[in-house]
Amino acid sequence: MSEKIAKIGIVTASDRASAGIYEDLSGKAIIDTISSYLTTPWEPVYRCIEDNQKTIEDTLKDLVDNEKCCLVVTTGGTGPALRDVTPEATEAVCDRMMPGFGELMRAESLKFVPTAILSRQTAGLRGSSLIVNLPGKPKSIKECLDAVFPAIPYCIDLMEGPFLVCNEEVIKAFRPKK
Repeated sequence: MSEKIAKIGIVTASDRASAGIYEDLSGKAIIDTISSYLTTPWEPVYRCIEDNQKTIEDTLKDLVDNEKCCLVVTTGGTGPALRDVTPEATEAVCDRMMPGFGELMRAESLKFVPTAILSRQTAGLRGSSLIVNLPGKPKSIKECLDAVFPAIPYCIDLMEGPFLVCNEEVIKAFRPKK
């Protein structure tokens, strides 16, 4: 029997990237970072969409409900600008919120820039999937994923999702000892 490939949604919320005005480096940064972390076979399900709450909500629902992604990682739309609505879209589609993710990401980002307090990234659960909002800059994406990813495989275990194995030379997932 073949091993089931974990599906991970990658969503870039950006008016300009979705219009082709510039290349989406942030979505690529998420894919590259997760690829470096996981030894488990996985498939990215990528979307680059406009900063629009309904579009973001519809995309998150599709990735969880139809594509069956165990994890959806977003980038963009987490600041204080009027078009930054990714946290609101995430909260609207989630059954339960996981505020510790945003708290840890802001604490980590504050080590690098004082404007991290302006970031509103968060995380939540929809069905048996975890949705995590990251900032928009590739450097910040890696810093934030390095901080929160150790908890993600166990969170997915608790939701009866696929067993994600990490390359321990790159990042160590935390799972309680049995």
